[in-house]
Amino acid sequence: MTTAFESRPADSYPSGSKSAGSRPAPSQPRGGDLATLLVVLAGAFMITLDFFIVNVAIPTMQRDLHASSGEVQWIVAGYALAIACGVITAGRLGDLYGRRLMYAIGLALFTLASLACGIAANAGELVAGRVLQGIAAAILTPQVLAIIATAFTGRAQVRAFTAYGLTLGIAAVFGQLIGGSLIAADVFGSGWRACFLINLPIGAVALALVPRVIPRTPATEARLDLTGMGIVTVALVATVLPLIQGQSAGWPAWTWASFAVAAVLFGAFIAYQRRLTRSGGAPLIDLSMFASRGFAIGSITQFAFWIGQASFFLTLALYLQQGHGLSALRSGVVFTAIGAGYLATSTTAGRIAAQLGRQTVAVGTMIMAVGLVAMLLAVRDIGTTGNVAWLVPGLAIDGIGMGMALSPLASTVLSHVPMRLAGAGSGVLSTAMQVGGAVGVALIGVVFYRAVDGGFGPAFQASLAFLIAVEVLVAVLVQALPRRAAG
Repeated sequence: MTTAFESRPADSYPSGSKSAGSRPAPSQPRGGDLATLLVVLAGAFMITLDFFIVNVAIPTMQRDLHASSGEVQWIVAGYALAIACGVITAGRLGDLYGRRLMYAIGLALFTLASLACGIAANAGELVAGRVLQGIAAAILTPQVLAIIATAFTGRAQVRAFTAYGLTLGIAAVFGQLIGGSLIAADVFGSGWRACFLINLPIGAVALALVPRVIPRTPATEARLDLTGMGIVTVALVATVLPLIQGQSAGWPAWTWASFAVAAVLFGAFIAYQRRLTRSGGAPLIDLSMFASRGFAIGSITQFAFWIGQASFFLTLALYLQQGHGLSALRSGVVFTAIGAGYLATSTTAGRIAAQLGRQTVAVGTMIMAVGLVAMLLAVRDIGTTGNVAWLVPGLAIDGIGMGMALSPLASTVLSHVPMRLAGAGSGVLSTAMQVGGAVGVALIGVVFYRAVDGGFGPAFQASLAFLIAVEVLVAVLVQALPRRAAG
């Protein structure tokens, strides 16, 4: 199968440039590659930061807005649900109407939605703002990956994907620290609102630079598959909604009915996409992408990898704040141990992957497993001494592995997508990430809360054991990816 990056090994981190004439160069406006990368990564940073930063602000939000427990849950869940259900369609929109245009629309909408969240007068307005943020994030997410995959080649692409992984890691790992610091600073009495208002200057500057520095990709004449869009959106809602609500609701009958409906709808979606392809139409997802073993297995690997990310941060926050009474700021400081490890390897992940190829992801996830084992053992000592510093070595090791695995995984999977389908491929990959995160939170909720009657220590240990198994599974899945291609 011809891929977007023919000159590099099929399983490797992007390296090596395309030969002249192998694909048309995108229209490159003024600004240069560095400016392009910074503007694109600004969107990625805000999206990821707002996924994690809100957890720190929940207690003060609930008090200030007199929010119910259900409303609080939707402040978090509404964002994730909107992203998960919109990224496939948004990726295809980027292919059809141009990635620069869709990125600008998503960035403008995200900035306005952040303002709406920051000035919300009640919980209902905040939930609506968060859903709007999620829709905007869904538009932005696949464009980020697609622009990096198509606007950069050779060594520049290696650096771009490395910077992408570094940006996501910093936003995720330091999100709680950033949020705790903003709340503690209480600038102009903004309190928790600063967690959203911080996006305004970032978004405004980035949006002003979009026309100058992001390459313009031509729009196609193909029509958007509205029927396919409707089917897959409802199918994703039917999948993610019970995952988000099921644990707290006690898994009532409607959650299982929703899963059954989702399975039927996904089957109908695949059948419709095949029929549309045979009739010469323009399907929402070109199923030929999955004929590539690298993309099919890679998407499953991406799904499995992200099962272990949001779920780990959630259980660690619960263990530190509810189990040991740490404030948001103090628990955020503990999180910096992961950040230190992540920074140590994420900046060199491209060079490591140039040597190890797909095994970079496997090595990274096994290092993460070692860090999780170290934390599992440390919880016993913490129970005796009460000193959470015992977690620091394991957290740092976990961060080292995460830095090695995150960005090489994304670039490896995208290397198996034809250039013309980069947006759709990025949408599928982003959906795997979001749904994987939702599945992970649902599963870890079952593990954690079933064990919490014995204390937060045993519950955290049970969660760590589950997460260790997830990291080993990812390392095994990597072995099914294609080996380095000849030449």
